[in-house]
Amino acid sequence: MKPIYLDHQATTPVDPRVLEAMLPYFRDDFGNASSSTHVFGFRAEAAVEDARERIAAHLGAMPEEVAFTSGATESNNIAIQGVLGATPEPSNVVTVETEHPSVLEACAAQGVRGGRVVRLSVDAEGLISADQVANAIDESTRLVSVSAANSEIGTLQPLDEIARVCCEKGVVLHCDGAQAVGKVPLRVDETPLDLLSISAHKIYGPKGVGALYIRNRRPKIRLRSLFAGGGQEQGIRPGTLAVPLIVGLARALDLCIEEQQLETKRLLELRGLLHERLTAAFSDVITNGTLEARLPGNLNLSFPNTNGERLLLALPGLAVSSGSACSSSSGEPSHVLLAIGRDKKLARASLRFGLGRGTTREDVLRAAEQVVTAVREQRQG
Repeated sequence: MKPIYLDHQATTPVDPRVLEAMLPYFRDDFGNASSSTHVFGFRAEAAVEDARERIAAHLGAMPEEVAFTSGATESNNIAIQGVLGATPEPSNVVTVETEHPSVLEACAAQGVRGGRVVRLSVDAEGLISADQVANAIDESTRLVSVSAANSEIGTLQPLDEIARVCCEKGVVLHCDGAQAVGKVPLRVDETPLDLLSISAHKIYGPKGVGALYIRNRRPKIRLRSLFAGGGQEQGIRPGTLAVPLIVGLARALDLCIEEQQLETKRLLELRGLLHERLTAAFSDVITNGTLEARLPGNLNLSFPNTNGERLLLALPGLAVSSGSACSSSSGEPSHVLLAIGRDKKLARASLRFGLGRGTTREDVLRAAEQVVTAVREQRQG
């Protein structure tokens, strides 16, 4: 029987329509977008600029405000280290204790330079408040970095309120949008972000490509480049542009925006069904994070008196996660679950379900049945 993939927060399959859009730039229009002396270069450059314009339109940005990168981890590092390194004196940075490791570690590097790193605590549902941000900002604070959606428990932070505070305080706001862009409404002309990281492989696009929105309107955001090389992407991210991947990112975002409303409704129904089946089977199951302000395809549950890693081994036909795919190799319990108040034992007893475009009702019912069996067998054994 075909295995069931419910790990869409870790990565997504490339949509066939995205692959179709990419293929000509592997086979025929394979030129270097920086080659301005022949038709192959012209076509490659035209494809890149068309992709840039479409992505910018979806984000509510201007094309010149979109720079292509290798993914959200690189975008996060360019944004955070680029802002903090643009001035010679150490600056303070405010972030959240549940952020992705690429954000936390990039911020921690500023602490090494002599700046102060403030990690805001979250409530039991993984949320922070705009008041917390306001209280954490002082005269030396240069940057606030907050994700739009948490990769493990799906919590959606109150970005509009946080952005308002940062505007009032004159502090740069960076948002890791890898999990949110394309899945929930997020536009920089509605929520005044200064920097926004996005990733293709979270939205049914190819791995190895992402983008960084960099506000170019007053006051213009200035970044110190982390790389030496050619002048591509305004010198922010030099190197030969991966034209097929960039085309894939744009097409993936096109499709996500076009189908967002219907897909959100469908995923909420499927998530509700999965949650209902598992909570009906086990009265002690704990839902991690809020079910209201949450990514529609995300569900994270703790099953007391079990071990998540052992559950995964008992579920060979089901692809789910016991923690963030970016940090699960450490063997440590999820820092996100610890932050919302779970003890280490409960944090290790959690499973993250990531429903996506290919998930069907039959998949959800089969998955629920397999999880119920695995939990019961582990508890009895």
